[in-house]
Amino acid sequence: MKKSLIHLLAWLSCLSLTHTAYAAIYKSVDENGHVTYSNVPSKGASKLEIDPPPPASTQPSRPKPQATPSDFPRVDSQTQKKRDDQRKKILLDELEAEKSALEDAKKAYAEGESKPEVYRGANGKTYRNVVKFEEKMQRLQADVDAHERNVQLLQKELDAFK
Repeated sequence: MKKSLIHLLAWLSCLSLTHTAYAAIYKSVDENGHVTYSNVPSKGASKLEIDPPPPASTQPSRPKPQATPSDFPRVDSQTQKKRDDQRKKILLDELEAEKSALEDAKKAYAEGESKPEVYRGANGKTYRNVVKFEEKMQRLQADVDAHERNVQLLQKELDAFK
């Protein structure tokens, strides 16, 4: 009972510390060495000297964005247009290569689907290896999904130019 009361007092004192209002805190140690903190003075308790939290105005804030320095290198519009055109050409080339890779991946998937994995048993009979077939199909599907994602992302980049 006494131990749970001490825990309750400690818990309540911790809750009282979370408020922004400043209150005096007292620390007491009983004969068993249990420490109790409270905002209510009691016999044998000592007052703790705790500095109040700093006001909100002195807390660090985000740095303000600064204007571009006047000596910052600038690119004229003609040079920027050339760079953009070159980037667009690179993205178009990558898109065509990725579309081709996607078609190859889809063909490999269709081919893999038509060829089930089999093995011969000790008795000479042929059996399907379902687990191996499913693993192969998962790899082929993952390859198709990756190329589809790449095509979508490249297309999104190209749409930003329009």
